[in-house]
Amino acid sequence: MIEIKDLHKKFGKNQVLSGIDLEIKEGGIFAILGPNGSGKTTLIKSILGMVIPNKGNIIVAGNSIKKTWKYREGIDYLPQIANFPGNLRVRELIRMIKDLRRRSADEDRLIKMFKLEPFLDKKLSTLSGGTKQKVNIVLTFMFDSTLIILDEPTTGLDPASLIHLKRLIQEEKIKGKTILITSHIMQFVAEIADTIVYILEGKIYFKGSVEELKAKTKQTDLEHAIAAITTTTDHA
Repeated sequence: MIEIKDLHKKFGKNQVLSGIDLEIKEGGIFAILGPNGSGKTTLIKSILGMVIPNKGNIIVAGNSIKKTWKYREGIDYLPQIANFPGNLRVRELIRMIKDLRRRSADEDRLIKMFKLEPFLDKKLSTLSGGTKQKVNIVLTFMFDSTLIILDEPTTGLDPASLIHLKRLIQEEKIKGKTILITSHIMQFVAEIADTIVYILEGKIYFKGSVEELKAKTKQTDLEHAIAAITTTTDHA
């Protein structure tokens, strides 16, 4: 599904990605983890074509993404912070995204799932952060794409909405889709991720299952395993 070869990215004097090599096979849930500034968001934005690497290549579905944008039509993306015009109403925003993508969408089921019916005619500027996040989830999951990228998807969600989100992600996995997730909530990651990719200082320090990471670090839960691998790399 995704092949990343010798990826480098520098912002000014700051080397953010330092020779990333990563293969993500089709199907399954991949959690890309790392501390703030580790390069995980830059990696995701590179896959999306929002950041242009200084060196290296990214191949999505067998084709290099250099000098093309068509591959993005097969990606659904939930950004960490989605900024839409505050004067738009929720209903208008959904219609606008559908018109832009020109694809069939299944928004009604998602609107009911997240109980957004009372907010459809409200302006985005009047919504709470959690409600905006629910709208963003609808915009992401209402299309049927083979690759889904979720950057901190749990932000602001209440417990019931979090359960719905986890169910949605599992449903997409069952369909054979590939899902990339970044999150600081280790319990959420432990519950849904098939594979952990841990990035530190622009390099991959670990790739494997949650159980493999716990065995490697001799820890009983993911949160302590991540802390342990961070401590180990700090002293490497």
